[in-house]
Amino acid sequence: MYNSDIPTRADLPTSKQLLRSTVIAILAAAAILVTIVLPAEYGIDPTGIGRTIGLAEMGEIKKQLAEEAEQDHGAADRKSSLIERIFAAVWIKPAAAQTAPTGRSDEMTITLKPGEGSEIKLAMKKGSKVNYAWTASGGVVNYDMHGDAGGQETSYEKGRAKSGAEGVLEAGADGNHGWFWRNRDKTDVTVTLRTSGAYADIKRMK
Repeated sequence: MYNSDIPTRADLPTSKQLLRSTVIAILAAAAILVTIVLPAEYGIDPTGIGRTIGLAEMGEIKKQLAEEAEQDHGAADRKSSLIERIFAAVWIKPAAAQTAPTGRSDEMTITLKPGEGSEIKLAMKKGSKVNYAWTASGGVVNYDMHGDAGGQETSYEKGRAKSGAEGVLEAGADGNHGWFWRNRDKTDVTVTLRTSGAYADIKRMK
């Protein structure tokens, strides 16, 4: 025999109360979506609250970097000529399969016009490390430090409106690893990259 009390009909919520609770839950979810999720993830801020608390800028950075990465890598795949692909297959990839030297140093300079992007890659073995430092003169750039190996791309670091960076790049796999820069200023920007460490080749991809 059970001692639990069975609720009476009067204790159960009415249809009106359930409807009101549902409407309140929907309105609360919509408010969170508009004031927090959209500004933080997509840079969409219809109320202005996201910009006030700093979420809109975060969303704009995420959106811009994602669009640039998709646009630049997609354009590279579509626009690369057959000669460029053959050159990369003959020179870059075989070089990555070799044992990289440990004492190589290079310096490369590229000039980017407003809106222009460019990429420099190093052929590296998995676990190899390279000391790097790059500076942008004449303005600032957006950048993406990443690696291409086995048909997959791995992003190591991204930045927006930067005048330079330095550190150690460690290859996560055998392949090509390096940087992509885009000039979002209204004047030409010159990027100078200095590298030193274990890599077999260095090449401006575009």
